[in-house]
Amino acid sequence: MFSIDERLEKGKFFITNLPLCRVFLQDDSRFPWLVLVPCLPDVTEIYQLETKAQNALIEEISLISKVLQHYTKSDKINVAAFGNVVSQLHIHIVARFKTDLAWPDPVIGLKGAVLYGAEQRDKMIGDLKRLLVF
Repeated sequence: MFSIDERLEKGKFFITNLPLCRVFLQDDSRFPWLVLVPCLPDVTEIYQLETKAQNALIEEISLISKVLQHYTKSDKINVAAFGNVVSQLHIHIVARFKTDLAWPDPVIGLKGAVLYGAEQRDKMIGDLKRLLVF
């Protein structure tokens, strides 16, 4: 049975369900940052997915990357599948700007998150939910 590791939901806000993944907004307004969690049990690596699910994951990563870059007008989209802290397969998609405080370094593990205000968070979630049509 599928369930999301509670650590993946902590510090995130649910946006929507896609055919394969649940999409969350990372609660750090310094970086527009989404996290995809495939709704499949006991998967820690992309290669463990059947070919159909691998293809679906790539399609969803591509859709979210395109929408996020268009929405934020970012310079670069970073996509990563880490699992050092939480082994359940999840994908980070982060809009990066040459002017952001971490550029050109990675944002994973960067301390000092600046939490979204309710109005900014709700607007971004609503906008992205409307744009993430599969």
